[in-house]
Amino acid sequence: MSWSVRPVVALPAIGLSAGFFSALFGVGGGIVVVPLLILLLGYSTRWATGTSLAAIGITSLFGMAAYGLLGEVSWSDAALVGFPAMLGTLLGTWAQQRVPTRTLTILFSVLLVAVAARLFVG
Repeated sequence: MSWSVRPVVALPAIGLSAGFFSALFGVGGGIVVVPLLILLLGYSTRWATGTSLAAIGITSLFGMAAYGLLGEVSWSDAALVGFPAMLGTLLGTWAQQRVPTRTLTILFSVLLVAVAARLFVG
């Protein structure tokens, strides 16, 4: 079920939310954008994921620049996380295309609930 929200209003609002929460908590892309694209605009899981990853690329560049200018980036640690993450992205994309959409939605929902539960527990 998706709400009837105009994309010209919803997409910038989703982007603003993702950027804000990304800068504030280090999350934004998948945890904010994907559910909102599905909920507000009725995107399929695959379409929302692909759109989110494209948006994350833009968001990451600006976040990296902002935190880099503040001197708050461990570039060596970022490289040790980032380069393997590129490989993980390729493997994840390959796997996602082979898993039924319903299964992806359930797995993502379980992940979100697990993250929420972990945050509540401390």
